[in-house]
Amino acid sequence: MATSPVSLSAPSAPAHAVVAASARAPRYLTNDEAADYLRLSPRTLEKQRVQGGGPQFRKFGRRVRYAISDRDAWADEHSYSMTSDPEYLDPRAGR
Repeated sequence: MATSPVSLSAPSAPAHAVVAASARAPRYLTNDEAADYLRLSPRTLEKQRVQGGGPQFRKFGRRVRYAISDRDAWADEHSYSMTSDPEYLDPRAGR
């Protein structure tokens, strides 16, 4: 009995499906959505908007929104190899 070879590669989506999916992706997140992604309390982001130190945000009328690219850039800026890295210690010198 002959068996057909099994393909191990992942099926590729049509190009128009990829473009349509990215067009539907949200560009801006609410405070709660951004906090959920970063695994922070929404209140932490609210405090950081007042005191500084958080991701860039945008105001549309009374609404606060976080651009996905700004949120990811902020998270990347807070990446350290160890707690003794000079970049990690500098902002904490006054504590």
